[in-house]
Amino acid sequence: MDEHSNDSLREPSGERMSGEDAGDRSGARDSLLVMSDLRVGDTTTTVRVRNLSAGGLMAEYQQGLDVGTEVECDLRGVGVVRGRVAWSAAGRIGIAFDRQIDPKLARKPVGTGAKPNMVVAPKYTPRT
Repeated sequence: MDEHSNDSLREPSGERMSGEDAGDRSGARDSLLVMSDLRVGDTTTTVRVRNLSAGGLMAEYQQGLDVGTEVECDLRGVGVVRGRVAWSAAGRIGIAFDRQIDPKLARKPVGTGAKPNMVVAPKYTPRT
């Protein structure tokens, strides 16, 4: 069992959260390190997202937030996603999204830079 499984989810009071309050956290998670803007009310902070799934994410957030707090995450390649804090502990938070996303989009390059020019080697013609 990982440190953030349903059995270890607790309310700020220390009480174990029920399955319904904890949400379904059985989806596959994609470990990564990507920066995201996290908006809580009128405040926006850049956070490090450590893992991402279709239903939520885990991010480093030293201040901590109350369970149930509404947030918005601006994920590169995905866009703005609304959600709620599912858990908060030890400088990290878990966010359950209001809608499913495709987490693989956060890994795809977002730039549309110019393609490099193709270099063709000159044809060698021996002198006679």
